[in-house]
Amino acid sequence: MTSFPQLETNRLRLRSIESSDAVKLYDYFSNKEVTRYYGMNSFKTLEEAESLINTFQIGYQSNKLIRWGIELKETNELIGTCGFHAVSKKYKRAEIGYEISHLHWHKGYASEAIKAVLAFGFKEMELIRIGAVVMLENSPSRSVLLRLGFKEEGRLRNYIIQDHMPCDVIMHSLLEEEWKKSSFS
Repeated sequence: MTSFPQLETNRLRLRSIESSDAVKLYDYFSNKEVTRYYGMNSFKTLEEAESLINTFQIGYQSNKLIRWGIELKETNELIGTCGFHAVSKKYKRAEIGYEISHLHWHKGYASEAIKAVLAFGFKEMELIRIGAVVMLENSPSRSVLLRLGFKEEGRLRNYIIQDHMPCDVIMHSLLEEEWKKSSFS
């Protein structure tokens, strides 16, 4: 296995998520505003953050997912994560997911990180399709995806569980040929 790929943007460093990040992950995954549309309940214990980090590491080692920690270059502060899950090498597709600490919303960090991850997915992983599922009520995230060229494909009913309730999502996708024509490829 090759070493974990590090990505950089103007303001961000995308790097592997380590056990030393558990407290920071817990800080924002325990915030209901951050997890409200995430498809999982807010963390109640630090052990849940440690378990998530372990899941990310095992997923990477088994080629099932890749999740980067989003770190501010200026301060080395971890402010979120972004990456691919549901990776299918055979069909050259994956789904993207991301979250940013509520303290860093509305600063363009999600878009900046997603652009770098999309480039990695299409160039290095040779994906031809990247999907994203977003809860209907999460209009900020849907807007980010649409600005980045994703297309809405349709509603998936009762697709995820949030706070013990089934929720509908909108499936979005971006195809490699669409990404190549975009201004950020």
